[in-house]
Formats: sequence, C-alpha cells, structure tokens
Amino acid sequence: MSKHRRYRSAEKMLGTSPGTLTYVGEEIQHATRIKRIDYNSTDYHVDDNARLSACRLPAEEIPHITWIDVDGIHEPKVVQRLGEQFQLHPLLLEDVMNVEQKPKVDLYDDTQANESIVYVTLKMLHHNRRQQEIEAEHVSLVLGKNFLITFQEERSMDIFQPVIERIKASSGKTRRNGPDYLMYALMDLIVDHYLVITERIGEKMDELEDYIVQQRANQQTLATLYQLKRELAYIRRVVNPLRDMLGVLLREESDLIQRSTMPFLRDLADHVNQVIETLESYREQIAGLMDVYYSIVNNRMNSVMKTLTIISSIFIPLTFIAGIYGMNFDNMPELRTQTGYFWTLAAMTAIAVGEVIYFKRRGWM
Repeated sequence: MSKHRRYRSAEKMLGTSPGTLTYVGEEIQHATRIKRIDYNSTDYHVDDNARLSACRLPAEEIPHITWIDVDGIHEPKVVQRLGEQFQLHPLLLEDVMNVEQKPKVDLYDDTQANESIVYVTLKMLHHNRRQQEIEAEHVSLVLGKNFLITFQEERSMDIFQPVIERIKASSGKTRRNGPDYLMYALMDLIVDHYLVITERIGEKMDELEDYIVQQRANQQTLATLYQLKRELAYIRRVVNPLRDMLGVLLREESDLIQRSTMPFLRDLADHVNQVIETLESYREQIAGLMDVYYSIVNNRMNSVMKTLTIISSIFIPLTFIAGIYGMNFDNMPELRTQTGYFWTLAAMTAIAVGEVIYFKRRGWM
C-alpha cells in the first residue's frame, strides 16, 4: 500500500465530523451486492439478490439466524440504510467504509435498539499470482442477537462462499449454532488464509535459501528478499491485533457470545499465535539470509580483490625491470649487449614463475 494512497485517504477524512460516512479506498464501478441467508438446524433460504427493503432487523419470534452478506462498501447510501434498519452506531458504519482501519473489536451496548452489538474488523489476505504480491481486503463483521452482517470489498469472488456451502450442505456445526458461531467460522476462514499465505512465503524463502547457499544469488534475489520482508511486516500489522481482539472476546462476558463458542474462539486464538510465531521466525530467517547474502558477496569481492592483488604483485617487479631498461639513457652498457634482451626476458620470466610458486605454497592462489 503506497504512501500516496494513505495520504489521499487521510485527506478524504479531513474536516469531516465523527460518524460521517465517507468511503476510503480504491474506486469501484460495480454496484453493491447483498445476499441474505436465513437458516436454522432444519432448513435454510438463500436470497442472492436481496433488496435493502428485505434486510431488516429480524423479529425475535422468528426461529432463524439471519446473515446479511454485503459485497461492496463503496456506496454510502447502502451502508447508511443498513445501519438505519439494524440501528447501528454511526462510528461503526464509519469504520466499515474505511479500508485503512486497523483490525479491532468494539462492543456497543448503547445502540438505539437497546441491544448489544459486537463489531469486528479485520483483513482478508489474497495472493495475487499475476503480480506476485499480497493484497488485503477490508472485512467487517457485525454480530447482533440473532443476526450477523458482513461487509467485504467488491471482489471477483465471495470469500465466504465455503461457509455458505457448509450451510447449504448442513454439514458441521454452523446450522446448529447461533450467529456467534457463524462469526467464529468466518474469522476462522480468514485465519486459515493467513496460514496459506505464510506457507507460500516459507516455500519462497526455502527456494531463496538454496539459491544463496549455492552461490547463485544475484540482485534479483536481494530484491525478492526485500519484497518478502515488506510483506512480512504488513502481515504482522494485520495479524498481531487479532491476538488482543480474541482476548477481548474471551474475557468480556457478552450475551451475544455463548459459552459453547468459547472453546472454538480459544482454538482460533491458538491458530493466530501460530501464525504470529511463524511470522517472527520468518523475519529472523530473512535477516539471516540477508546476512549470508552480503557475506557471500563480500567473500566474492575479496576473492576478486585477492586475484587482482596477486596479478599486480607479479607484474610489479616486471614493470620495474621494464621501466629501468625503457629509460633509453646513452650510458647503459646492458643496452648494447647482444644477448641482453633474452637475458632480461629470462629474468622476468623466472621472477614471475618464482612468485607464482611462492604464492601457491603460501595458499594465496
């Protein structure tokens, strides 16, 4: 994410009052898509093209869990209408539309409906194979008494589709539990993607390590190392807050999170700790690989300088002899010796061969 984009994002929010709905992110031309899923342990209903009028706070007597999946956060009117229908706090809606918002969890107990709300925002990471880089998608989860609203950026695919398929297949515990378990399932899906991303980085680092150890590294290898270092730093900024977020969910006694969901949240916290520990080890490994790369480069440079020094040492006495006999003074008896040229060449050859033998015996060549 470039500094220029961050500056423009801050400039968009400049001067606006708290709770003002302003989309902060890349421009998107597609319309927002809304999907409504009602389910319980016996049946389910999926409306892929739900209208805003159908997205209302579910009545308490309805024995269904309502999941509103909003694909696209770039239209303030849509987000504001959903907030009005579910009576959500304006600051919550503001965070939904700000893709620069850091991962966090907020507990709202003073909503207009006098009901508790748990708001979770985090990042979904994607590996862009074409550009060979990691892209982040802003995701928000709003947990209510018998509903869950999810907001995700406009993408070519629904990141929550595996959970939707589980609901359709009635497999697992999703259909038999409340919206708090659904929130856990979606967060677990996102953390699983973190594990996939870290595995890809680990494979890339193993490949780079082989190149460096086999002394096949070049400037492109160093550039790739720096790219991985930046990716690790960004992933750490995305993943590290999850540890504290899950700690808040586990410590706070919220009526929205059932006791039966707590073991799953603790297991999710273990997965987050695993990702964080892996990232820390990768960061240390990258630092070590950079040190090894620079050591190899320095050794290679020292070897080149050593070779050049030896060559210079061999030619110094030869240059000295050639310089003496190249002065062309009249009173130089050796210049008029018929065999002087051949004796000079023989002496220079003997000196050069002698130096080579001496350097080899000392292990300098």
